[in-house]
Amino acid sequence: MIYTVTFNPSLDYVVHMKTFTAGDINRAEQEMIYPGGKGINVSLVLGNLHIPSKMLGFIAGFTGREIERLAKANGGDTDFIVLDEGCSRINLKVSADDETAVNGMGPHIPEEKLQALLTQIDTLKAGDTLVLAGSIPSDIPDDIYEQILKRLQGRGIRVVVDATGDLLKNVIKYKPFLIKPNNFELGELFSVDLHTDEESRSAPNSSRPWGPQRPRLPRRRRRLLLGEDGQVYRRQSPNGTLVNSVGAGDSMVAGFLAGFEASKGDLNEA
Repeated sequence: MIYTVTFNPSLDYVVHMKTFTAGDINRAEQEMIYPGGKGINVSLVLGNLHIPSKMLGFIAGFTGREIERLAKANGGDTDFIVLDEGCSRINLKVSADDETAVNGMGPHIPEEKLQALLTQIDTLKAGDTLVLAGSIPSDIPDDIYEQILKRLQGRGIRVVVDATGDLLKNVIKYKPFLIKPNNFELGELFSVDLHTDEESRSAPNSSRPWGPQRPRLPRRRRRLLLGEDGQVYRRQSPNGTLVNSVGAGDSMVAGFLAGFEASKGDLNEA
């Protein structure tokens, strides 16, 4: 079973217009509301690919109820923890000449609710996959990803980490199954500037003993998949017209996991 964790889900209010002018009244030509958050995105794409998963995380207030309703309406399976106060955030995405986003803050998460989530995670079994994706609210310990990987160490659970900065850097020693830094984020991990495919491929080599157990995915227009065995796989992104880039990276994570599930990989190798 695949589980995804979204610490700070959102309602994504997406508006489309021809042009956007700051400081003026702008009128939308099209608008949509989606359940948002990287883990939720991964689960919904998995559902579209007929791969079951369960969404974990926190919801609050009327916005939280709508996040859960929309997630279920789109085929998702949820086990969110309901907070007693506050409202889940609303993120505004404006698609015009460029893409502009205004992300909300989200509700306070009490310690007892965080512990309830960790208790849920403790029930995962060998062969399960856990996806930790995105940033965390300011009132969550900044080492929460590290805490989770430490709790799961040695239990045969594959962990995917899609994060940046210290959230990602601090979990590398636990050898997550998959990480997905883009070219800039990979360079941050090793304090170097990466400009070419070869530089991206070579950057982790000096630290491979503490690298991820499974492939990592630096993300640029040319996709690179770097395996723990040193193999490099390249794939050019398809040409096309950009409609909305929100969730594109999450879709790639979901696609990878769907492909892995379809390949019937060794479930005992996590």
